[in-house]
Amino acid sequence: MLLDNCIYKISSTRRLKISCLDIPVSGCVTIVGSNGSGKTSLAKALEGGIDLLEGSISNGLKDDDLVRISFEQQLQLIDEDFKLRNNDNNSDEEEKGITPRSLIEESAKLPQTSIEALCRRLNITHLLDQPYSILSSGEGRKVLIAKAILANKNTLILDAPFDGLDVQTRMDLMNLCEDLYKSNKLLILIVNRYDEIPPFSDYIGIINECELVKFGEKSKIQADLEFMQLSHNETINNMSLPEAPDDCIVSDCPDPVIDMTDVVVRYQSRIIINKLTMRIKKGEHWQFVGPNGAGKSTLISLITGDHPQGYSNNLRLFGIQRGSGETIWDIKKNIGFVSPSFHMAYRVNCNALSVILSGYFDSIGLYEKPGDNKILLAHEWLKVLGMDALANVPFNSLSYGQQRLLLIARALVKHPLLLILDEPLQGLDSMSRLLVKKFVEYLMKVGKTQIIFVSHHEEDAPEGITNILEFVPFGDTYTYNITGLKTKKED
Repeated sequence: MLLDNCIYKISSTRRLKISCLDIPVSGCVTIVGSNGSGKTSLAKALEGGIDLLEGSISNGLKDDDLVRISFEQQLQLIDEDFKLRNNDNNSDEEEKGITPRSLIEESAKLPQTSIEALCRRLNITHLLDQPYSILSSGEGRKVLIAKAILANKNTLILDAPFDGLDVQTRMDLMNLCEDLYKSNKLLILIVNRYDEIPPFSDYIGIINECELVKFGEKSKIQADLEFMQLSHNETINNMSLPEAPDDCIVSDCPDPVIDMTDVVVRYQSRIIINKLTMRIKKGEHWQFVGPNGAGKSTLISLITGDHPQGYSNNLRLFGIQRGSGETIWDIKKNIGFVSPSFHMAYRVNCNALSVILSGYFDSIGLYEKPGDNKILLAHEWLKVLGMDALANVPFNSLSYGQQRLLLIARALVKHPLLLILDEPLQGLDSMSRLLVKKFVEYLMKVGKTQIIFVSHHEEDAPEGITNILEFVPFGDTYTYNITGLKTKKED
């Protein structure tokens, strides 16, 4: 496939420019770039999903021999599943919603033995008949990857395929991609992290400000990537963050902050949380560690007050016994929160500035008049993000990474007592990941904010973690190891 002096229409004001891109019929091409640079738009262009305004294409990719997987498609699937499950005329089977088995088998072009082998390889066999709606973000991503591979197309475009996956699954997927590469498939990978460029990649493209600025053999591009990483690291030293408004500052809460004893959460016959006892004391910063589907996000939903089974457990949040007459807002006023599932749920039609402002009111979308001071502070946050020029741009038209940065800032604006970050760096480029770590470390050092941090990338954790909760496989469920770490002062 050869693209020559191509200009694509992304929106009424944005264009994607590709002066020359020569993609082989097989092999591996990796595209890397910062958030909002146009990586996903490039993937859509290769698929034929956006309009070509100028230029020419020779030997284009065949629609019937191509499959693309992205976060956008995962969102669409969740919407379809919601509509199916909430139809008044549903059968019993439809009320269950979409299942991984139905997704995979509807498009699989390979024999049943191949389906079973791939599901075992991706460790999703036990999920096949579960409702797609209860899967974790990483589990859902693995199902879509399996669906794409089993469609047996020659060309696979995988947009951020490693995001949201635990360490072992990332290794398994990389090995799987290498096998596809060796079978003479064409793999086009869109990645946010330089260390996700496969060692077997033949070509690398660098995209910046909606223009493919470099493309060539991996060995000739690598030096440029290393230079970009080094140059990023010097731009955000000695930073500070906007203050919290006076009416959002919450007084000290009782110690412990979170207290739970023998907590159990189950979905039908499946035990999600198995007799977990945990106490988060004042001044502690926790990291949750475990594989996809272990129950980390379910535990977080208990802490945020969103899980209905919190009422049937011995659970105290900010000194309040769950189910003692408190409102959900009594809990949420103390919390800043972001996660993949929350990102998927933030589907309102508002601009970037309103997303930041909604953090002051713990709402999805903005429904109250924020006042001049909050508007001023929200603009300061946009400036810190490097997104001040995007204040009036609709949230849904921004790139996934830009959306994620806005939602992270939304979680921080109150300088909350408890900041819960569930895979916050998913979808972010190296500069943005470093920026967010600096944000979090700043709040941990200068204020009262404590954090709960979840990531499948060990290097993403901010400095200052004091405790680790590890989810350890135990038969069909999990057991828990809690480790107290030395602080810098103790060292």
